[in-house]
Amino acid sequence: METLNLFIRSIFIDNMVFAFFFGMCSYIAVSKSVKTALGLGLAVTFVQTMTVPLNYLLNEYVLSPGALAAWLPFEGLEEVDLSFLSFIVFIAVIAAFVQLVEMVVEKFSPTLYNQLGIFLPLIAVNCAIMGGSLFMQQMVGAGEIRNVGESVVYGLGSGLGWWLAIVMMAAIRERLAYSHIPAALKGPGIAFIITGLMGIAFMIFSGIQL
Repeated sequence: METLNLFIRSIFIDNMVFAFFFGMCSYIAVSKSVKTALGLGLAVTFVQTMTVPLNYLLNEYVLSPGALAAWLPFEGLEEVDLSFLSFIVFIAVIAAFVQLVEMVVEKFSPTLYNQLGIFLPLIAVNCAIMGGSLFMQQMVGAGEIRNVGESVVYGLGSGLGWWLAIVMMAAIRERLAYSHIPAALKGPGIAFIITGLMGIAFMIFSGIQL
């Protein structure tokens, strides 16, 4: 039940877009078409699902204070604290998986690859991806994530939350093409207003506790 609660919370309550407004650059730029938004959302979900548990393992067995002493037979490792390298290590893992996703998409879906353009490799610096790993690290410290399985659940949930947000926005923006919007609000302006309203709507989920 706690795992299900973590999954639901990461999608609806702690949604990367509507709760923290992470990943807004690609969210606004790519949410003009549902098809393109689906592709980018799936890519982000895959990268998030893979990198959060990997970064969890690195955090637990390499970066945390005294983590190396648990599996390396050397004296003095109990005092070693490599947590200051978290940002660099997490970014390296994320960049490696983004490169993998980019090669796969280019190989099997050149049309989607061209549609995503620069925003596909920019997943590596998408703050929603990095935020997932940093929130995971924070939740480990708070005892909310206790094993690699829960880190997988959190990574999948946070990725799906971002995917849900961008697809919903793309569906709305496709409809907006037939609406009369004031010239000053066309484009990113109306997109930010809609995002704010959707964020308010998602606050109804904050009372969910399974």
